[in-house]
Amino acid sequence: MSVVPLEYLLSRRSTKFLKSPGPDESQLAQIFQAAMSAPDHGRLQPWRFALIRGESLGRLADMAISAIKAEGLPLTPEKEASNRRWLEELPLLIAIACKIDHSNTKIPEHERMLAVGSAVMNMLNAAHMLGYGAFWSTGLGSYVDEVSENLGFDSLDYRFMGYLAIGTPIKDLGPIQRPDFTQFVTEWTGS
Repeated sequence: MSVVPLEYLLSRRSTKFLKSPGPDESQLAQIFQAAMSAPDHGRLQPWRFALIRGESLGRLADMAISAIKAEGLPLTPEKEASNRRWLEELPLLIAIACKIDHSNTKIPEHERMLAVGSAVMNMLNAAHMLGYGAFWSTGLGSYVDEVSENLGFDSLDYRFMGYLAIGTPIKDLGPIQRPDFTQFVTEWTGS
C-alpha cells in the first residue's frame, strides 16, 4: 500500500469553521460512495443522509432553534447567534441518521449505529482527501425529536446522529499533535 493515503489519514482533523466552496456534485458523489465502504454487519446499510445547503441552512437554523426553545432546553442568545453565524458561512451540511429495521432482531441497534459511524468516518476521510475540511456535530438540536422528525427521520424508525459539515477551512490550523497510541494499547496474552 502506498504511504500517501496513510499520510492523508494521519493528517485528518476536524475543522468546524468552514466556508465556500464546498464539494461539487462529482466530489459529493465520491464522498457518499466512500460511506458505502463502511463495515456493515448483515449488510443492513443503516446509514441515511439528508443534504442541507443554500437557503435551507437558514431554515434549518430557524426550525432547530425554535424546537430547542419549545423543549425548554437552555440556549443563550450568544449560542443562538453563534449557530446562525456558523450556518451562514457553511456551504453544506449533511444530516445523519441510523435506520432501525425492526424486523431484524439478529443484529443489535448498537452495531447498526457503529456502521453509520464508520460510514461517516469514511466520509470525513474522503472529504479530507479531496482537500476539504469537515466536522461532525451533534449540536443544533441533534437530541430533540422535533428536529430529526422535521428532517425526515422519525424517532420510531431512526436514531438521529447529528450533522456532517463540509467546506473549505476558513483558516489553516496547521498540523495537529496526536497522543502516542501506546497509551491506549495493552497486549492480552491469556496467561
